[in-house]
Amino acid sequence: MTLALKLDALDALPRTPASDVKKLGWRGVMKSVAREGQVLVTHHDTPEAVILSAEAYAAILQALEAASAPQRSALEALQTEFDNTLAALRSADAGGRLRAVMDGPVALRGKVKAGASH
Repeated sequence: MTLALKLDALDALPRTPASDVKKLGWRGVMKSVAREGQVLVTHHDTPEAVILSAEAYAAILQALEAASAPQRSALEALQTEFDNTLAALRSADAGGRLRAVMDGPVALRGKVKAGASH
């Protein structure tokens, strides 16, 4: 079951003082949560906690997961590319291949090579 995710700013949430939570008990608080969606518990008018249903919490986690999926996908692709490069560098013939590249001729392809001798 998918719950539509609707989050309000703290100042827009229905408020209940902590003393009411104590007076109403858990059942009373959960009736407010069922009616309002979320309830902001305050202590001397200072926000202390937001109580929401387990279903709403699961929807928040699902939305966060969906929002971070593209970033995770890009990071996984980068990690795979890095792992492949690292594997090539760790191969037994990596040193020989590097020496062959360094000993070979340099192709400047029309670009100027800067240095003390040029």
